[in-house]
Amino acid sequence: MSTLFEHARKLDAHGQVDDFWMIVDGDTIISVGSGQAPRKHHRINVAGRWLVPGFMDLHGHGGGGFSFDDGPSGIGGALATHRAHGTTRSVISLVANPIATLRTSLAEIADIADADPLVLGSHLEGPFLSPGQAGAHNTDFLRDPTPAAVDDLLEAARGTLRQITLAPELPNALEAIDVLVEAGVVVAVGHTEAGFEQTRDAFDRGARMLTHAFNAMPGIHHRAPGPLVAAFEDDRVTIELILDGEHVHPDVAAMVFASAAGRVALISDAMAAAGSDDGDYALGSLRVAVRGGLARLEGTSTIAGSTLTQDVSLRLAIEKVGVAPSVAVKALTLTPARALGLHHRHGLLAPGFAADAVLLEHDWSVSEVWANGLRF
Repeated sequence: MSTLFEHARKLDAHGQVDDFWMIVDGDTIISVGSGQAPRKHHRINVAGRWLVPGFMDLHGHGGGGFSFDDGPSGIGGALATHRAHGTTRSVISLVANPIATLRTSLAEIADIADADPLVLGSHLEGPFLSPGQAGAHNTDFLRDPTPAAVDDLLEAARGTLRQITLAPELPNALEAIDVLVEAGVVVAVGHTEAGFEQTRDAFDRGARMLTHAFNAMPGIHHRAPGPLVAAFEDDRVTIELILDGEHVHPDVAAMVFASAAGRVALISDAMAAAGSDDGDYALGSLRVAVRGGLARLEGTSTIAGSTLTQDVSLRLAIEKVGVAPSVAVKALTLTPARALGLHHRHGLLAPGFAADAVLLEHDWSVSEVWANGLRF
C-alpha cells in the first residue's frame, strides 16, 4: 500500500515548500505537491516538521563502537548508528592495509552491497597516499599505484569500488587515474604533497573529488595556491568537507561554500566512536584515543577521523557556518549523489527518486528516518 506524508515543510536542494505532501510506493516517490493531498493512502502526518532527503555519506569508517575495517559485523553495527542519524546511503571507507587485506575487505563489501541497496560500495582511502601526508594511515602499508596493485583491487571489488583517494605525485599515479576512471571509479585527490599544477593535471586526467579539504594536503599560500585552489577553480570537482568544528574552522568552511558553490559534499569521516562514547579505539592497525569527542592517534596530536554523525554536520552548517538550510541539505544529499553519478535517483524529494527521507525537528535533530521506503 502506498504511503502519504502530509503537512510537511519540505527542504531539499530545490528549496522549501510548506504544507508539502509526498506519496511513496515501495522504494520510490511517485507524487508530490502542496496543500490538499489525495486521500486514499496510509497517512503520516508530519505536523509541520522538516522533511528532507536521506543523507548520503561518501566517506566514513565506522560508528556506534564498530569499525568498517572489522568486516560484515562491524559494517552492520556502524551503519545502524548512522542510519538512526539520517544517513540512508553510505560508501564504506577503508584505511590503508596490505593489498591482500584490502582485497578481502573489498570482496566482503561487494557481497554486502549486493544484498543491501543502502550500501553504495567501497572507498579506498589508502594505500596510494603520500607518506608525508599519511594522517591516520599506517605508513607501513602505503605504496605506489602500480598497474598490478590497481588491477588486484578492482578485481576484488567486482564493480563496487565507488571512490579511491590517491596522491597524484606518486609514480604511476596519473596512469592509474586513467585506468580507474575507465573502470567507473571516482578518483579523489588527497593525502598528498601535490601542488597546484600537479593537482590540476590530476583533474584533467579525470580525478573529480578532493578528499577532506584542508586536511592531509598543503594549505593555501599566496605564492603556492596548492590543491585547494585547483579544486575551487574547477567546476568538475566535488570537495569533501568534514564539518565538526575541529577539522576546519567554521569561517574557513564558509569560504569553501562560497568558493565552490554547489560542489561541497559534507562527509562524516567518522570512526568507531561516532555515536558512541569517549575511550580507546582502533582505526585499521592504529590506536586512537577519543577524548571530549575528538579522535587523535594515541600519543600524538594527529586527528584520526571524526566522531560526527551527519545530522550534526547539518546543524553546524546552518548555525555555525551560516549557510542557507537548502544549501546545507544539498551538501548532504544531491551533491554527493551527483559526485557518484546517482543524482537521477537520489538527493531530492521528487517523483522517481528513492524513498529516502528524514524527519527533522525544528532544532534540526532527527525524529524519524525512512530508507528505500522502510522506516528505521
